[in-house]
Amino acid sequence: MLAVMLLLASAPALAQSALPPAPYADRQIDDPALERKARGLMETIRCLTCQSQSIADSNASMAGDMRSEIRQRIMAGETPEHIRAWLIERYGDWVSYEPTAAPILWPLWAAPAVLLFLGLLLLRARIKRRKRP
Repeated sequence: MLAVMLLLASAPALAQSALPPAPYADRQIDDPALERKARGLMETIRCLTCQSQSIADSNASMAGDMRSEIRQRIMAGETPEHIRAWLIERYGDWVSYEPTAAPILWPLWAAPAVLLFLGLLLLRARIKRRKRP
């Protein structure tokens, strides 16, 4: 009975994925110029598993799949911008480290300037109040 329990407890540790590894997850493209393009894009795409690393730095299997997909699309002649747009369409804006300039985000971009302006107005009013006799 003890042997059966030990065998069942160790089964998840011995399990392997049925899927083969992505072909270009850890293998670079032979053409250095294409690899630079792919690598540049990979550094700006967020790992969906880790969430704090780019797919270029992550060891997660999902990141490996995304690296392979990017390399295959670069070798097929797609541009990094087209691949980024495809990834954003598939996974949402969050997947990209590069911020978008969507109209809904304009208040977010304008907020620091507005706060700085209001701070300067407040500072000016305080300075004027101190100078009065």
